[in-house]
Amino acid sequence: MRKLVIGETMPSQQSADVTDWLDLEQLARVEMTSEDAAYPIEAALTAEDDTGWRASMPGTQTIRLLFDSPQMITRIQLLFEETLQQRTQEFVLRWLPAGTEDDREIVRQQYNFYPAGNTQELEDYSVSLQAAIMIELCITPDISGGDARASLAQLRIA
Repeated sequence: MRKLVIGETMPSQQSADVTDWLDLEQLARVEMTSEDAAYPIEAALTAEDDTGWRASMPGTQTIRLLFDSPQMITRIQLLFEETLQQRTQEFVLRWLPAGTEDDREIVRQQYNFYPAGNTQELEDYSVSLQAAIMIELCITPDISGGDARASLAQLRIA
């Protein structure tokens, strides 16, 4: 029998469990198409920094995490922020299982940013990726073109 005294919290309902997030600095190599020196990729991958990553040039950008050994991935969380310009962003999230050559799409999503209202997009995916050796994020910062630069406030993987 499972029981709970009212007012107590079940272990699975406790506040943010930072210990579940993978230490990406230790477990993976990162590749990207560009990087603004003031907003390095490490800033989006670690909890110690809240500046996030930003591309050094406009257009579609790719961030690729290559794991040193296959990982079981159960959750992927992405946080995007845009406070300056109205735009429609699209991103594609893919993964590559060990022993295969073709990546697999997890999700393709578009989001509208409005500086006067919608300035953040938080995506939190429950997944079951067995023996993942690569996670890839492709960001098109403005599907209508223009000079918008891709950015990523945070990427966390468990």
